[in-house]
Amino acid sequence: MNIQIFGKSKCFDTKKAERYFKERRIKFQAVDLKKYGMSKGELTSVKNAVGLANLIDPKHPDAPLLQYLAYDADKLEKLLDDPTLLRTPIVRNGKQATVGYCPEVWETWT
Repeated sequence: MNIQIFGKSKCFDTKKAERYFKERRIKFQAVDLKKYGMSKGELTSVKNAVGLANLIDPKHPDAPLLQYLAYDADKLEKLLDDPTLLRTPIVRNGKQATVGYCPEVWETWT
């Protein structure tokens, strides 16, 4: 199992996700989205697993602007340029992924 947790340092749900895996002694790689962002391949893989609409943080002030972009490719570019638009935590396990705190899904991965 190769778990990656993409999150923001001040995000409560990201901390909860990290604690979930620590308590079960499951190794994971934590990635700070504000510092490092996501690669295009990683973002595409997550989008294929959860859908583009689920990736966007509705509380972000710029989230409504994404609705006006016509093409999904343009929306992906905007998410790559500004990773703070992503809803966190994003937890990846290979081609599987979740957005938000989803322990019921993570249990099925072990």
